[in-house]
Amino acid sequence: MIIRKERPDSENQVRKILHPAVEKWFFSRFKEFSLPQLYGILEVHSRNNLLVSAPTGATKTLTAFLSVINELVDSAEKGILEDKVYSVYISPLKSLSYDIEYNLNEPLKEIEGILGKEHFIRVGTRTGDTDAKEKAAMLRKPPHILITTPESLSIMLASKKFREKLSSVEWLIMDEVHAIAENKRGSHLSLTVEFLDRLCSNSICRVGLSATVAPIDEIARFLVGYNEDGTEKDCKIVDVQFIKDTDLKVASPVDDYIYTDYHTQRTKLYELLDEIIQTHRTTLIFTNTRSATERVIDTLQSMFPSKYSGESIAAHHSSLSKEHRLDVESRLREGRLKCVVSSTSLELGIDIGYIDIVVLLSSPKSVSRALQRCGRSGHQLLSKTVGRLVTLSRDDLVECAILLKDAVEKKIDLLHIPKGPLDVLAQQAFGFSLSEAVKEDELFSIIRRAYPYRHLKKEDFLSVLNYLSGEEVSLEERSVYGKIFRFDDKTVKSRGKMSRVIYMTNIGTIPDEARVKVKIKDHLVGYIDEGFLERMHRGDIFVLGGKTYEFLYSRGNVAQVRANLDKPATIPSWVSEMLPLSFELANDIGKFRRLLKERIQAKESREKSLKFIRDYLYLDEKSARAIYSYFYEQNAFSIVPSEKEIVVESFFDGERHFSVFHTLFGRRVNDVLSRAVALYLHIKNKKKLDIGISDNGFYIASEHKFVLGKPLESIALQDIRKLMEKAIDNTEVLRRRFRHCAVRSLMILRQYKANVKSVSRQQVSSQSLLAYIKANYPDFPILKEAKREVLEDLMDIESAEKVLLGIRDGKVSVSYAQLSFPSPFAMGLVLEGKTDVFKMEDRIKILKDLHMKVLAEISRKAGRSEDDILTLKDSFSYEKFWKEARKQEELSREDFVDEMKLEFMGMSELIDEPADFKRKIIELMDGYKKFDSKFLKKLEDLIYNRPKIFPEKLLGFLKERLSEIS
Repeated sequence: MIIRKERPDSENQVRKILHPAVEKWFFSRFKEFSLPQLYGILEVHSRNNLLVSAPTGATKTLTAFLSVINELVDSAEKGILEDKVYSVYISPLKSLSYDIEYNLNEPLKEIEGILGKEHFIRVGTRTGDTDAKEKAAMLRKPPHILITTPESLSIMLASKKFREKLSSVEWLIMDEVHAIAENKRGSHLSLTVEFLDRLCSNSICRVGLSATVAPIDEIARFLVGYNEDGTEKDCKIVDVQFIKDTDLKVASPVDDYIYTDYHTQRTKLYELLDEIIQTHRTTLIFTNTRSATERVIDTLQSMFPSKYSGESIAAHHSSLSKEHRLDVESRLREGRLKCVVSSTSLELGIDIGYIDIVVLLSSPKSVSRALQRCGRSGHQLLSKTVGRLVTLSRDDLVECAILLKDAVEKKIDLLHIPKGPLDVLAQQAFGFSLSEAVKEDELFSIIRRAYPYRHLKKEDFLSVLNYLSGEEVSLEERSVYGKIFRFDDKTVKSRGKMSRVIYMTNIGTIPDEARVKVKIKDHLVGYIDEGFLERMHRGDIFVLGGKTYEFLYSRGNVAQVRANLDKPATIPSWVSEMLPLSFELANDIGKFRRLLKERIQAKESREKSLKFIRDYLYLDEKSARAIYSYFYEQNAFSIVPSEKEIVVESFFDGERHFSVFHTLFGRRVNDVLSRAVALYLHIKNKKKLDIGISDNGFYIASEHKFVLGKPLESIALQDIRKLMEKAIDNTEVLRRRFRHCAVRSLMILRQYKANVKSVSRQQVSSQSLLAYIKANYPDFPILKEAKREVLEDLMDIESAEKVLLGIRDGKVSVSYAQLSFPSPFAMGLVLEGKTDVFKMEDRIKILKDLHMKVLAEISRKAGRSEDDILTLKDSFSYEKFWKEARKQEELSREDFVDEMKLEFMGMSELIDEPADFKRKIIELMDGYKKFDSKFLKKLEDLIYNRPKIFPEKLLGFLKERLSEIS
């Protein structure tokens, strides 16, 4: 049973269980026990399963470990401490593992000093970086406290020698449990823990640590799992999430996002960031993409060169090298950095020292993520958490304001936990069979004790065993071989001498990633991320290297395209990096829209509405006025959509017909709805349709007029899962996700013996397998899992079903509006896909022009029209504007090339090479691409080995030109 612990234990109760040396050490370092410690220490001591949810820096780790250290010290003093692993600590990050080892060894040394003994309690870390010598030492003298990662724990359980060292584990501590539970890595770990639990003769005390989590009861169930009879195991919850003081505010760099020109907006934004950084000791800025991280640093350094050198500011994100990230973390801890800019890599609890303030540049899309990020400030228990949400547009302002309200009112969005992933099941069932022969029913029972597999159907379990054994589904002609034996007595056991090696070298759930080559036939034009390719359909147009290309198809890790100079992009290059808005936060924004719309339609005075906005959203007057104007204009021009009313606006922009669906339910839900609507309209109209999606809605567009009808109402009457399975059947996203699932389930081996299969070869094998399986085994479990992953984990079909059910039951209405041009709410959505081809100043000009048209139309409706207002009603063509902008861009590009050539001629004497070599450099700058490899190699060596001889701008330009050839 899951129970919330309502009252903390007293200090005297906790003191009583502590060994004198541990008690002396503790109070030499701390004045008193923290609230999480008063709640948790006795529970861990009593071997009760426990989930501790508290903010970053609230002493959760010491809460979990103090009882463990106390028991080990007590056993050592009594002479009964054995050479075995007593406690296993699991962290999702290797870097966090090393932090914990350091933070454990320090108090242990001090306790040893009090006792006058040395090295009697051993702490060891086992990760993928642990070398053979360290592993051998652990076998001889196993650590009493083992710090590891989910994958390494699975490997140790499958290891013949180390497995026995884990047979008496008493405590299992799972850190950052919310970050583990929300993906397939958590599903993998949940099975590993059940296998460990079966190995141990005693019951393991499970302790989970989490910063921000909801629904907390479900996370507790994920932590402890279920009993053999299907009842939930006992677990106590300690929920002290909001014990720290917080100072969270929304900040807008400008008063008006429409009529403030781009240069002023940009200047004001970076002046605001500079002011925040300079008035605090250490600032951590979070962006939502890796590219934005680099852009922020580059702009701060160029605008304020005297303040931001390489020694005072640094970037930290997953694309940077491990050495760079560790160096940044070290400099942060030592207080040598004034500012660090990160995307997501510093969200989790790595020890990064003291941070005064956290800045969130644009909405982080979920309340829990905002609290997690802001919690990196004031890392100490009694420090205040200080965060600023800096907004970049009107929609961003509304979103951040609602997010702030939910954070203040302690409303956390719900975590999504994958449901019974069959690819992970296949990997782990094979792993379990390495250690012992087991009856099928017994294995099924063990697996169903893990929370993600509590509803696993017997038929799905057996279909996975069928695949692993190669009995009913033979894939040997596709180089997929059976991995287990299924005997007549229903016993399962691994087969083959290489089984253990295959498992240990291919374990894990995180897919290999690689850049996808973009080619026109055999000519390489550049690279894109795999996540970006997933989003594309045949005919989509995107920007690469400043040029537009039309996507045709992919093969392996190559995307074939053709140059398309006549049309602007339909899909922005950053789409794969964007964080999705949570469904819960989206609904709260929709609710606010409805409440404010009701006041405006009731003709409530502007002053009363502004007071409502200020009080409801905790905003200042300036922000409240901006939101009021935005909603007032939308209501006067069209209809304000909400969580109970979807609005569909149609218009012709002079070249394309648009239907904009204002479905503010988050990008994951809109991915489902947009694909379903596009398929429905394609079947109905037999025309190619473009799709654009965002968190606030989606649009369907075509050069040809199409019959819209009532697509959402029609889809609401259908089986959305069947419709969506058809919609994703021949898409890049299914092809790529099937490869991920095939690798996880060991259908495709990343490594076999000494051979490593590249991502490109994995994808080629995967596409061949997918075609064969679809044709011969349509119910194959790994294909079934790939579809489930796309629809439930990548997209959010369950929430989409709730929306469609609301439409069917009449709880959600759908309204239609025919307009002359986009409404205020539609402007950003339609322009979003075009941000790669429009400069920001052009985008702002478009918004300003459209806004003037909206105001003119509102005035006309109100009977205040004048002659010049009619001229503003002409439809506005994005394509025409794009072509104009394109011409201007080409002209300015020619000027830039001429400038670079002159700069090169001025410094060419520094290059000790023949005149022919320098002539070829000029040709390269002009865009000529057919050079011999000797010249290219010599130029590359010159650029990368002697970069200081080139002016910075010229150096960047030459690198760009070289990248277009290589």
